[in-house]
Amino acid sequence: MKTYDEINKKIESKKAVVLNAEEIIDYVEKKGIETAAKEVDVVTTATFGPMCSSGCFLNFGHSKPKIRITEAWLDDVPVYSGVAAVDVFLGATQLRYNDPANMYYPGDFKFGGGHVIEKLVAGESVQLFGLSYGTDDYPRKEVRTWFTINDLNQAIMVNPRNCYQNYNVAINCSDKPVYSYLGKLKPNMTNATFCSAGQLSPLLNDPLYKTIGIGTRVWLAGAHGHVYAEGTQHSPVCERGENNVPTEGAGTLALTGDMKRMKKEFVRGVSFIGYGVSVALGIGIPIPVLNKDILRHTLIKDRDIFAPVVDYSSDYPNATGNIITKVSYEELRRGTITIEGKEVEVGSLSSYNKALKISEILKDEIKRGDFLISQPIQSLQLDKQMTSLKIINGTKQDINNL
Repeated sequence: MKTYDEINKKIESKKAVVLNAEEIIDYVEKKGIETAAKEVDVVTTATFGPMCSSGCFLNFGHSKPKIRITEAWLDDVPVYSGVAAVDVFLGATQLRYNDPANMYYPGDFKFGGGHVIEKLVAGESVQLFGLSYGTDDYPRKEVRTWFTINDLNQAIMVNPRNCYQNYNVAINCSDKPVYSYLGKLKPNMTNATFCSAGQLSPLLNDPLYKTIGIGTRVWLAGAHGHVYAEGTQHSPVCERGENNVPTEGAGTLALTGDMKRMKKEFVRGVSFIGYGVSVALGIGIPIPVLNKDILRHTLIKDRDIFAPVVDYSSDYPNATGNIITKVSYEELRRGTITIEGKEVEVGSLSSYNKALKISEILKDEIKRGDFLISQPIQSLQLDKQMTSLKIINGTKQDINNL
């Protein structure tokens, strides 16, 4: 019905009709899908929540004399320096040096990589301490200085796994507290937690990856970034409903963007008691309405999306694959779900309100002509399944004989 070029021409002329993934539901109910598919050009989707598989490459520029950094810390958080002389990679889940972690269980995990990333985006000063063994061309062996993101040549966010298509609802069936990346789970199924924007979430609005793929332009915490690869643990071969929406984790995206253009409101360091640190990110992705089939998928409602309830005291850590039951996001957003006849309080680590705000910001940028859509250069795989790590014991000779 429409092409990417046709939609972009409408965006450039500021005549594009853009609705967010919440608005489009009522619009189609009033207009009908045939009319809506002709009238609407783009549907904006979004999510906001912790995304542990995130990080950034930073380039400091050369000091005088030069140094080839081999070990480095930012505000005492170790960074990876196994790249070029003054490039480092800072991971969101990296703990501060000498953090006691869970030595005194449960640990506080007050500061780590995600918090340094937040400070950088906010324009705050961060301390660099770097060491080197010294070479003829890079003679300096130590550097200690302060810098802000504006002092860097590049600050590029590179996230191997963001935007899980769907995810678990975590619960604790044991008689002891469980501290997880989905928060504290009280004993005896007293509470449950989840993390998804549901009907606003990008890949739930494009369940078969018809428009979101490698090369898709995205709104990443205020910057204009893109999908650079399928995300790690991308596993679309899973159980799906009649609407093609997965009832498991399924797809993921690898995203990148310029941190210098990001906004602190959408980049926040996170601490999980008893688990570790992370970073919460805001992400928006436009879905071009090329035809009515693509539009139909954006009409998904929370009541039509189901997530698995998993016991994080036993089944999750032991990878049994067991699922207690499945519940809809409509149930989850009510604040309580019923598990085995018991009313259980539910909390969300994902902010629906922030996601809605992001979808509105992206909508406005597109309507102003400031954000064009892009056609993927490669589709995400639909026939891929995640494999597990095999634990192999024995000598090298034993392994070679396998």
